[in-house]
Amino acid sequence: MPLLGAVFAPAQHVIPVVLVMTLLALAALGATGAKAGGAPVRRALVRVLFWGVAAMAITAFISRIFGVSV
Repeated sequence: MPLLGAVFAPAQHVIPVVLVMTLLALAALGATGAKAGGAPVRRALVRVLFWGVAAMAITAFISRIFGVSV
């Protein structure tokens, strides 16, 4: 899903579109995994979104430290 967002988004909006598409994909995967495993959907969705956002933030921070830009 994020790749489709990157392909079809206008050049000036690629990063926000990819971010939103990634969050939607993470939410869908969290909910699907919870349903498949019989776990509470909301708790799993929040957990997957939290750690996904944390991973993206850490990656952005490290790339900023090393001067890497998108």
